[in-house]
Amino acid sequence: MNIGFYVNDISTETSQYTTTRLALAATNRGHRAWFIGAEDLTYDSDETVKARGRSAPKSRYKNTEVFLRDVHGKNAIQERITVDDLDILMLRSDPSIETGIRAWAQGVGIIFGRIAMRHGVIVVNDPDGLARAMNKMYFQFFPEEARPRTIITRHREEIKQFAGDVGGTIVLKPLQGSGGQGVFLVRPRDRPNLNQMIDAVSRDGYIVAQEYLSAAEGGDTRLFLLNGAPLRHKGKYCAFRRVRQGDDMRSNIHAGGSKARAEITETDLKLAEMVRPKLVQDGMFLVGLDIVGDKLMEINVFSPGGIGSARLFEKVNFAYPIMEALERKVDYMRYYRRNFSNVDMAIL
Repeated sequence: MNIGFYVNDISTETSQYTTTRLALAATNRGHRAWFIGAEDLTYDSDETVKARGRSAPKSRYKNTEVFLRDVHGKNAIQERITVDDLDILMLRSDPSIETGIRAWAQGVGIIFGRIAMRHGVIVVNDPDGLARAMNKMYFQFFPEEARPRTIITRHREEIKQFAGDVGGTIVLKPLQGSGGQGVFLVRPRDRPNLNQMIDAVSRDGYIVAQEYLSAAEGGDTRLFLLNGAPLRHKGKYCAFRRVRQGDDMRSNIHAGGSKARAEITETDLKLAEMVRPKLVQDGMFLVGLDIVGDKLMEINVFSPGGIGSARLFEKVNFAYPIMEALERKVDYMRYYRRNFSNVDMAIL
């Protein structure tokens, strides 16, 4: 199997990233794994998609550190590959970090992924589904029972009214963004500074104002879904908890949070089942749910990370069942002469 991993920038990939773990698993299972960055793609004159790809030179590695060092190193295999000849193209970039002079890169994977799937490449997550999920408005398409009360606006008075309606404590965050950046917890005592907080968030566009969930004091749970269902391997769920530190409301790891083992509850599984139909409809192969109490805080469909954290606590390598699922898709396409749409194949 030839598999391409589309990322923001190959040079900034780290050994802890989920993408690196998936590429290592693919390599160790005898496949050729290519890294492709946002600047590496070409729509060629023969109407095929080409890419300047990088691949590890060896067929087996013991750990991600050595593997990625070889991918970055001078001995890496560097070729101009035909993306249309790949079996799988996995879109693993985060559009929210592409700002400023690189804003052009936000939708590159989706644009080129659409062309590749037209020629029979299995592209996951489905590019059309990802296009619908380019900002946090996508979250509002899921059942209201599964998410906190929310408004999305740029008007101060509407946010102030909403804060009063939900008891005075709200969370403000940009409509486009990730990783806990630009997130404010607004308590009743913070009302004198609310205008400044709104101004700070509105610099990035529309503002998401959400009711504050008291269960967030204990952090959140990241639960992975594969093919629309909770990812489970050897009886263990691919999940972990992110715990807040001090007074920082954000539990994101790179925003100061710490990690702990997750206990998946019936409530968690019920939430996963509630969002499953929409995720299947949109061809979302690999998804990360962020759960607080009995609500979802976010549904991560762009490059959800953390399978290494889940492995740390569960002692199970979750990259392998993900690779096995992709291998089955390639077999299905061969059996049926590619007679399936990409959105169907993405979640079979």
